[in-house]
Amino acid sequence: MPMRLASFFTCVLTLAAQLGKVSLDENQPFPAHHVIGNVYYVGASDLASFLITTPAGHFLINSGFEETVPLIQAGVEKLGFHFQDIKILLTGQAHIDHVGGHALARKLTGARVLVMAGDDGVVSSGGLGDFQYEKQSRWKACPVDHVLRDGEAVDLGGVTVVAHHTPGHTKGCTTFTLTADDHGKPYHVVIVGSANANDGYRLLNNPKYPAIADDFARTFRVLKSLECDVYLGSHGSYYGMKEKLARVKDGGPNPFIDPQGYHNFVAQREQTFLADLASQRAKAEAKPQAR
Repeated sequence: MPMRLASFFTCVLTLAAQLGKVSLDENQPFPAHHVIGNVYYVGASDLASFLITTPAGHFLINSGFEETVPLIQAGVEKLGFHFQDIKILLTGQAHIDHVGGHALARKLTGARVLVMAGDDGVVSSGGLGDFQYEKQSRWKACPVDHVLRDGEAVDLGGVTVVAHHTPGHTKGCTTFTLTADDHGKPYHVVIVGSANANDGYRLLNNPKYPAIADDFARTFRVLKSLECDVYLGSHGSYYGMKEKLARVKDGGPNPFIDPQGYHNFVAQREQTFLADLASQRAKAEAKPQAR
């Protein structure tokens, strides 16, 4: 085998092993728990899924991998709810670790699958059309029952969840907001789809996503405009889930109420994006022009 080809395959296998380990670490069983009001965590050890309960059935945000769905179901049941009462399945971002279980969850619950425009085709095709991972990442295609638009309100059982288009991480990446009543007091809850430009994202002159840099800039404007008391996200690590859960005490302050943490999170992610963009721009300007 030629050395370059051998080196290529070695890199691919190494990357696959790393991704597999990350996925395994993120997808372990984790205690389902109450966050605030009618909002509950039912996801895996880092792949976040949220149950939003109502008298007329429930919302589920994110399904993880297909293998995550039994963990989610167990968490829902442990909290005293019925998995089959999930009526609406929402999507924070169309990557396999958040939507790979959509088809199975839809089959088991009969829930309507709602996806933001830009991610709908990726979900319904099982990964086709993803600007970054189309060749590496496929899952069971899931029918999309309704395509969301920016700012659309989804109502169920007197609870309203608003879908905000926050693109960049994926073309239809979505941040959800709702007001949760806890002990008679309303709290603004923000569930961030993602604000990350992953390693390998081409932020300049990207033929598969020409507007990616502008979309990220838009996303940070939107995130900074949202009222927030409690912030959550597609990964527990976004909001320090494990650390906050460890601080939960009966009768004590709720550690998930963290408006300053939200502002810090958004500012840090924006700084990282701007640094990545500046680095890519500097490399592009330093590259000799072809004649």
